[in-house]
Amino acid sequence: MDHNLELVKFLREKWVLKSEKLVDCFKNIDRKDFVLRENRDIAYEDIPLSIWYDQTISQPYTVAFMLELLWVKEGDSVLDIWTGSGWTTALLACAVWNSWNVSWYEIVPELVMFWKENLWKYKINNAGIQLSRDNFTFLVHNYDKILVSARADKIPDELVNKLNIWWTMVIPIDSYIYKINKDENWKLNIGKYYWFSFVPLILSEK
Repeated sequence: MDHNLELVKFLREKWVLKSEKLVDCFKNIDRKDFVLRENRDIAYEDIPLSIWYDQTISQPYTVAFMLELLWVKEGDSVLDIWTGSGWTTALLACAVWNSWNVSWYEIVPELVMFWKENLWKYKINNAGIQLSRDNFTFLVHNYDKILVSARADKIPDELVNKLNIWWTMVIPIDSYIYKINKDENWKLNIGKYYWFSFVPLILSEK
């Protein structure tokens, strides 16, 4: 039995994984390759799994939900914030096809190495990672899509400023997932989806 295909089937039956491109990406990027060794036996359970430093790899339902909201297309430039294991980064790299378009930032050096080891398994060459030691002041580029995989207390202005006009950010705030679009007047159009739980967004090293 191919457990990863069973997971994809489950997500499709739940109507949370819908688009053809994301279905293909979930089939080709196996969650088992992004969890800790001791959790591989439960890698296909629809639950979050701990990694290190109080961080988690989100449950598959939540990841599929957020990526469908983000609606990534081939050629999009994507910022992936605090994804922990690199699973969402790999899925995003698959979704944007073969351009160098996915960037990830992390503040924990050990998680940077974990990310690199996981993505090397797939020979992914259109995603890059940078170690950051402060909040979002390190961002120098604007992006079409921004995905945040940890809970914020409010919409970060620093990320809104780096979001291209007419494009989308998906971010957990409190117990909601926000889908944020920015128009030409910098007005934010916000959709809110309840009920979700995430680890907090850490903006600096302890």
